[in-house]
Amino acid sequence: MLLRQVIGNVFRRLRRERGITLRELAEQAQVSVPYLSEIERGRKEPSSEILAAICRALDLELADLLHEVQYDLATVARTALPIRLQTAAIQVRESESVRVSSSVSNSYSTTAQAFALVA
Repeated sequence: MLLRQVIGNVFRRLRRERGITLRELAEQAQVSVPYLSEIERGRKEPSSEILAAICRALDLELADLLHEVQYDLATVARTALPIRLQTAAIQVRESESVRVSSSVSNSYSTTAQAFALVA
C-alpha cells in the first residue's frame, strides 16, 4: 500500500468521524472538492502545505496525522505478511528403466522420476 493511500484513508476516516462532508472540508481547507476527493482515494500525493491545510480544517496536529498513518501502516504490514508453508522433505523415487521406441528405428532407455512432497 502506498503512503498516499494511507494518508487518504486517515483523512476520510477522520472527516467522517467528525461528521464533516467532503465539500465542507474542502471549503475549510481551501482546496477543490475534486482534489480533496482524489487525496482521500489515494490518487493524489498532497504537498506539505495541503496536508497542513487539511489538518487545520480537521483541527488536527500534523504529528497526530502522522501517528494515525503510522498505526495504519503497521496494521497493514501485519495483515499482509505471507504465510510460510513448511515441508519436511521432498522424496525422489526412481522407477525401472523404460524402453521407448519411436517410429524411426531408433529406440532408447530412460528412467522416470516421481516427486512427492512429504509433510
